[in-house]
Amino acid sequence: MIGIDEARRHYVDTDSAHGFDHVLRVWRLAERIGRAEGAEMDVLRAAALLHDVARPDEARTGVDHAEASARRAEALLADRPADRVARVAQAIREHRFRGALRPTTVEGRVLYDADKLDAIGAIGVARAYAVAGALAQHLWADVDPAYAGRPPEAGRGDLGDGGHSPVHEYLFKLIRLRDLLHTETGRRMAAHRHRVMVAYFEELAREVRAEV
Repeated sequence: MIGIDEARRHYVDTDSAHGFDHVLRVWRLAERIGRAEGAEMDVLRAAALLHDVARPDEARTGVDHAEASARRAEALLADRPADRVARVAQAIREHRFRGALRPTTVEGRVLYDADKLDAIGAIGVARAYAVAGALAQHLWADVDPAYAGRPPEAGRGDLGDGGHSPVHEYLFKLIRLRDLLHTETGRRMAAHRHRVMVAYFEELAREVRAEV
């Protein structure tokens, strides 16, 4: 439905955590999970390649990037079969952790899992700190346990004077992702990545507190 080179042209002004490198990693993960889970691969590939296509506009417009990316995908694929385009858009619309929607199709569940797998493990830690550097966040923060229990749709809320940090992101989102995946294949793949990520943040806490 859309190829890598064509999709790449639509990713401009992206940051290092959400740019086309991220898209390609999600695409590769979606390929692996989708084949095992019986997804319609053409629909899944298009959804993976376009799932963040409108993300750079979110800060400016205030529109949820999943919804905006679904609309952009519909426009970019307007000359393809309408029923398949609708499935691509639905998968994109339902892929966001902080959104109220959850995936309702095989392709949507695979895309959700592929996107979340790229948010955990070593690559997830790297992405969290790439965002932190771009936003001049602190590397470490002591986080109120109540913050970690907020529902996904609550967003970041009031973080106080210290602001958001990768530790906030870890406790609010990243540590939960393994248990929120929808496919058996994705959950198997998440087990190792989760262990790597947890070990990193535990070690970070020890070093910050001069315990080691």
